[in-house]
Amino acid sequence: MVNVGEKAPDFELLDTDLKVRRLSDFLGKGRPVVVLTFPAAFSPVCTKELCTIRDNMSLLNKANAEVIAISVDQPWALKAFKEANKLNFTLLSDFNRQFIEKYGLVLEDLLGLKKLAKRAAFILDEQGVVRYKWVSDDPRNEPPYKEILNLVTAMTVSKSGGCG
Repeated sequence: MVNVGEKAPDFELLDTDLKVRRLSDFLGKGRPVVVLTFPAAFSPVCTKELCTIRDNMSLLNKANAEVIAISVDQPWALKAFKEANKLNFTLLSDFNRQFIEKYGLVLEDLLGLKKLAKRAAFILDEQGVVRYKWVSDDPRNEPPYKEILNLVTAMTVSKSGGCG
């Protein structure tokens, strides 16, 4: 289990182009990193969640945030999901379930499907320290989008020394 105030463990996962990506690839760029996990590509709630993130990317980009979404789906399924929904952020495949086990996000059973990712959201600072964590045991719950956006914006404003 990864908690607020702890350094997020690094990982190696495949992206939709079968390139190995590590958490460290996204850190140290002077911006917060939003890490989302979701149970299954093409499912109704996951599609709604990731399309909501897509539709708010201009605000996240304005806040200088990087977004990564992770599921246990195969990379090519995630690629089809990304293309079908015109998702404009990185999707990573945890098909070996190493990430969800390391982060304590295993959804043991969902309608007979075993060991999916719980729906979760983390905000990491540029050093990879967890500044925010939201995890749902109910896969029907969507993350608190406004709360995430407000915190990412506040992190960016405080870093730049602006008023907040």
